[in-house]
Amino acid sequence: MDRYSRQTIFPEIGPDGQRRLLGSRVTLVGCGALGTVLANVLVRAGVGTLRIVDRDYVELSNLQRQILFDEDDARDGLPKATAAATKLARINSEILLEPIVEDFGPDNAERLVHDADVVLDGTDNFEARYVVNDVCVKLGRPWVYAAAIGSYGVVMPIVPGETPCLRCVFPQPPGAGAVDTCDTAGVLGPVPGVIANLAATEAIKLLVGAREHLALGLLWLDAWYNTIQRTPITAPVVDCPTCQQRTFEFLDGAGGRRATTLCGRDAVQVRPTRPGELALDALAERLSAVGTVRSNPHLLRLTVEGHDLTIFRDGRAIVKGTGDPTVARSLYARYVGT
Repeated sequence: MDRYSRQTIFPEIGPDGQRRLLGSRVTLVGCGALGTVLANVLVRAGVGTLRIVDRDYVELSNLQRQILFDEDDARDGLPKATAAATKLARINSEILLEPIVEDFGPDNAERLVHDADVVLDGTDNFEARYVVNDVCVKLGRPWVYAAAIGSYGVVMPIVPGETPCLRCVFPQPPGAGAVDTCDTAGVLGPVPGVIANLAATEAIKLLVGAREHLALGLLWLDAWYNTIQRTPITAPVVDCPTCQQRTFEFLDGAGGRRATTLCGRDAVQVRPTRPGELALDALAERLSAVGTVRSNPHLLRLTVEGHDLTIFRDGRAIVKGTGDPTVARSLYARYVGT
């Protein structure tokens, strides 16, 4: 316990709380700006098992704010979940790390969340968050909503059956153009760290059983303009379709959208109609006849027709060089298949 001595001295945690942390399981959905900070804090705090779910790979533009990655990771194009787990294992070798290179969605949400004591939001889009909310309410798993864009961010802990859920506060996902994105507002580097550390604190409260100290409601913070606002929301909305009526329309979606535009990337992710593991070596050999191919054990990259296709073992591809889902699906069908 020497590793955690400064934490166990804090009376609200103590040795009993530390033992709870060491026996806990956390699923982290997304390992970008928020997720890398969340993972770093929880591994140092001694969370026993951390499952890291992320669909993406490391790029140079990530290094401004995604603290677990370096230039080598970007050069090699490593999956974020894998690169993060490698770094975290050097920080705390006693933690069980489960990197999952998948796109979190209706087809895998229950499998990835069912055994978690807490689920953490490190995503960058509302589509994934509504699936997280659905599955956590359905399975009774506490989770912490977090988001950061520009110079501001929000945090809200959610305990199904006790607190409002995401749809109590935001009944429907925002419409196109209704909220800022990293394309329109950018991201100030320190802001995800501020928000993620607040979210990690709420997660630690949940894991050690200190629910009476949860920061109930929605915390909104702008680090540039020095503004902090808390909206207290202590009770579920009586007609909430998710936590009161228990309809899970986002979780019940038919595998989610097949093509999703990625924030700030000039890129679109395409999911296969029928997921399955690809034989990357065979695919790389076939595609070498049509374009430039680079590969590592986790993925391959094809440069063709002015586009870069990064193809993962689970059949997903990120098509860079277009924000048009129709173009991305066409390229996917042409070079990978349906």
